[in-house]
Amino acid sequence: MTSKHPLLNKNLVLLIICQGLFLTNNVTFIAINGLVGLSLAPVGWMATLPVMGYVVGGAFSTSIVAKSQNHFGRKISFQLGLLVAMLSALLCAYAAVSRNFWLLVAGTFIAGYYSANGQLYRFAAAELTEVSQRDKAVSWVLAGGILGAVIGPNLASWTRDLFDTAFLGAYLTLSIAALIGILVMQYIHFPEEYKTKHSLADGRPLKAILEQPVFMVAIIGAALGYGVMNLLMAATPLAMQICGLPFSDTALVLEWHVIGMFAPGFFTGSLIQRFGTLKIMGVGVILNLICIVIALTGTDLHQFLIALFLLGVGWNFLFTGSTSLAMTAYKPNERDKAQASINFFVFGTMAFTSFGSGALITSQGWNILNIGSLIPVIVTALALIWLASQNKKLRKWSS
Repeated sequence: MTSKHPLLNKNLVLLIICQGLFLTNNVTFIAINGLVGLSLAPVGWMATLPVMGYVVGGAFSTSIVAKSQNHFGRKISFQLGLLVAMLSALLCAYAAVSRNFWLLVAGTFIAGYYSANGQLYRFAAAELTEVSQRDKAVSWVLAGGILGAVIGPNLASWTRDLFDTAFLGAYLTLSIAALIGILVMQYIHFPEEYKTKHSLADGRPLKAILEQPVFMVAIIGAALGYGVMNLLMAATPLAMQICGLPFSDTALVLEWHVIGMFAPGFFTGSLIQRFGTLKIMGVGVILNLICIVIALTGTDLHQFLIALFLLGVGWNFLFTGSTSLAMTAYKPNERDKAQASINFFVFGTMAFTSFGSGALITSQGWNILNIGSLIPVIVTALALIWLASQNKKLRKWSS
């Protein structure tokens, strides 16, 4: 058995840096791919297909990533993801220069493999510290995304006109960021006890894991929480452009949105330990509702800014809570297939909302988009109420 690690050991700090680089890629893609897509797409409603390609690629890659994690272990699998990130960013750069829309979509689809890898950083965080501190470890690694909050939107803004082709500089810079990530990952040691030496068929069947109420709600919270966030965030650059706001305002809104997504990570784990996972997820649902109400009041800069910031905080509470719930529902030898399944649902929902955001914002407008997002928020609220009632019955029967 390996010795126990303090919360902020070297390995966790380096993983936090990798999370920051991952979110730099993620946020920059969200900020620019819709706009580059709009300039290249044959018709307007196809503008967010490059964003959709990113998440569809992630959904498609979840099972491949699970197999690579099982076969190669955490470090090599994560480095493979970063290598794909570097190559796909270069492919997107070439697509922008050659003004090839479908090549841009292909590049973002391939980049989805990196996204599927990066989504596992939060689970890997729990392996780098004591079991009693894993909620905090997950929360702190997610907080590393604040690097992406600061770097991503500003990177898009600073490099927009660096070359004759808009945003070419951003794609090239992302390839360098991925190379840095490969080097950082080289110095992370993942404990031997967490290396998978089993077949993906070991443990309970996936169906049995999925049928657990706690895992069902973990999937709903993660997938729909991400779906609502993605639906509104992916549409925001297009909505602000339609409203006549400059890209510098869009970069500011996205920066504060991603700060809202990841800054709470410094204390979300502590809040979960103190108040319980379901209560914190419930606060996340309430924040999503407030976000939608504010977004419906108008389309000035301050309304976009406040709404997207609250959306980010709500996502953090839902996603961190869902990750904590999920980790209570599977055994170590079921890790890869359980984590792959929850990420598959996340990416599948994101793919649907990425397409939906572009279609709705260009055909129906910002208000209809926000009204439609009420449906997954309400479904999430009902799921949390149902699980709370199930837990209450279980405590009653066991007493």
